[in-house]
Amino acid sequence: MERTHRTTGLLSLTLLSLALLSLASLAAPGAFAKSKDPEHDPDQIGNRDVGKGVNFYSIEREIGLGKQMAQETERQAKMVDDSTVAEYVNRLVQNVANNSDAKVPFSIKVVDSDEVNAFALPGGFMFVNTGLILKADNEAEFAGVLAHEIAHVAARHGTRQATRGQLINYGTLPLIFMGGWAGYAVRQAMGLAVPLGFLKFSRNMEAEADLLGLQYMYKAGYDPTEFVNFFERIETLEKKKPGAVSKLFSSHPMTGDRIRAAQKSIQQDLKAAPQYVVDTSEFHDVRTRLIALGNRFKMREQPGRPVLHTRSSAKVDQSAEADPNGKADDADSDRPTLKRN
Repeated sequence: MERTHRTTGLLSLTLLSLALLSLASLAAPGAFAKSKDPEHDPDQIGNRDVGKGVNFYSIEREIGLGKQMAQETERQAKMVDDSTVAEYVNRLVQNVANNSDAKVPFSIKVVDSDEVNAFALPGGFMFVNTGLILKADNEAEFAGVLAHEIAHVAARHGTRQATRGQLINYGTLPLIFMGGWAGYAVRQAMGLAVPLGFLKFSRNMEAEADLLGLQYMYKAGYDPTEFVNFFERIETLEKKKPGAVSKLFSSHPMTGDRIRAAQKSIQQDLKAAPQYVVDTSEFHDVRTRLIALGNRFKMREQPGRPVLHTRSSAKVDQSAEADPNGKADDADSDRPTLKRN
């Protein structure tokens, strides 16, 4: 019996020693750097699961749901039908998305709206307002907002948020047997250009999107500080002109805490690069094109504006044949004519 107690005591001492050695190794310099959280390590982009968590939706169902919502949005919102603008925005989004953790393809549409906003539906369906492009000072600012939205998709915030709400609201359980969760979500979205339930995220999710978005734009070659600069300016704009910024932005404003957290992330997680992309001439060409398109549409919509009608050459030829002296028919007799002296 005495030998048994002695053996147990030695075993306990051994285990205690091992535990103390483990704690000492963790406290050693550089120990935490080696065990850095992958979410804070941009070198791990693409090799980490940032979308982990309780989720009732598979990737396939998430894409299908997002597609249905996107179709509903396209039916109600006014899209910009200009290939130059669409191609530029699509190329920029794809560049950032290729440097992200997203596991879905992205489909991008440009919305004709003065509201400063961009949003991404579950499954990678993104809508970008012209107001955002016009309000950004440079391409890096624009890319930063897009990177933030791409981060929401990569982390699957839309369906994770919906799952959380469905778990809490047991009153929705009967709907599971009437078309499933996707059917429920689509019914909730009917009548809305944007299903807000899939876009208004918790503070933790917004913070995560800030963190990941900074990494994505950095990895794509853009200066991450421009992301912070843009939101600081947007916050000032909203104070001066309430309503100019989308409610999705104002519901989770770029507060001082978020700005400081973003700045801390830039300093601690992102190594300084020898050079960054801040601006391009193509971005300003697209902005100029949007301004021209906007002016053209406004001129068309002005009531009572004089309209210039031109006569077709065929009609002129027929008139000439009908009257060899060059006189117009009775219908054209009241038209003003230009005479030369």
